Amino acid sequence: MPHAVLFPGQGSQFVGMCPDVVTSRSDLFAEASDVLGWDLTELVEHGPDHRLTSTQNAQPALYVTSYALWEAFRSVAPPPAAAAGHSLGEYTALAAAGAMSFTDGLSLVARRGQAMADAAIGSSGGMAALLGADDDLAYRVATARQDDGGYLYVANSNAPGQVVVAGGREDLDWLEANARDLGLRRVVRLNVGGAFHSPFMADAADRLAVALEETEFGVPAFPVLANADAAVPDDRRESLARQLTAPVRFRESLEAMAADGIDAFVHIGPGDVTAGLARRSVTGAEVHVVASLEDAARVGELLSVQ
Repeated sequence: MPHAVLFPGQGSQFVGMCPDVVTSRSDLFAEASDVLGWDLTELVEHGPDHRLTSTQNAQPALYVTSYALWEAFRSVAPPPAAAAGHSLGEYTALAAAGAMSFTDGLSLVARRGQAMADAAIGSSGGMAALLGADDDLAYRVATARQDDGGYLYVANSNAPGQVVVAGGREDLDWLEANARDLGLRRVVRLNVGGAFHSPFMADAADRLAVALEETEFGVPAFPVLANADAAVPDDRRESLARQLTAPVRFRESLEAMAADGIDAFVHIGPGDVTAGLARRSVTGAEVHVVASLEDAARVGELLSVQ
């Protein structure tokens, strides 16, 4: 059964996540701490939460933890037919596919996280989930606000009925106040540090483009779909830089993999967010979660005998 691996993005981190893999791969976490210049193991195991959830720390922490789980999974499972990651998770997917080294990916993720954190400080933007809205409605609402001189953008198309927008504080206030008239069942503000995946991140995208040019990329062992394209991009560096200001097209990525014959998806990393998106986006798909070493062994064995 052809399967794809999926890696989570920022928001899936929590203090004490994946304790078995942190302990068993102390070597990888020590290597990462040397690259980062701060104690990653201490932060993941003990927090505090406000430090772990900050953009510049959450992204490296998730990248390393998810990659460690991937190494455990790949040692017992057949190779995947494709991969995708949600936002930050695209970097983990690229490292998993061998398109860049673990340490090069970590350095890139650290620079990306810092650039995004700095861009967020320089703006008053945020994000909100539109409950019960499809992509067409979300784009109509965002365009209407833009036509009135506002700053509201579709940021994530995650799954049917799961669309996220990004905008300025006044734009999100307007969205909440007019939700019913706009045809929205409910608007839920997200506890994030900025208006990610929108033009508010333009400065961060420029800084990231420089870091991407300094990173060596190779040919991946399996296709990795890009968030900004919902396909394998012609220019990976350009696509990754554009990802910061363009919508995450995760639902389309899942649908594209299903159309190519993939009928099983494996979430690899803390939590189970991408597993839930796969279940909602691909009807009848077989979905697994690898969030521990025990999960890796169990799911790997299951896929090996199918």
